[in-house]
Amino acid sequence: MTILENFDQWKEFLSNRVHQAEKLGMDRETISELAYQIGDYLAKDVDPQNEQERLLADLWSVASEDEQRTMANLMVKLVDSNK
Repeated sequence: MTILENFDQWKEFLSNRVHQAEKLGMDRETISELAYQIGDYLAKDVDPQNEQERLLADLWSVASEDEQRTMANLMVKLVDSNK
């Protein structure tokens, strides 16, 4: 099973990366920008492996860039709240 096949594993993976970035001294703005870039890559180049990822990909595809950035910020916030 890959990391993208289970949404809870994906959230845990993202949470670990966010905490690593914070420990390296990255500010929230930089982390959010990286989350946006990752989201854009996933939406364009990775086939969703579960219902949650399909929903996120579908929302991403109809969102403006500002809305996509908001989605990326919300994902960071979601995994940050699960510390």
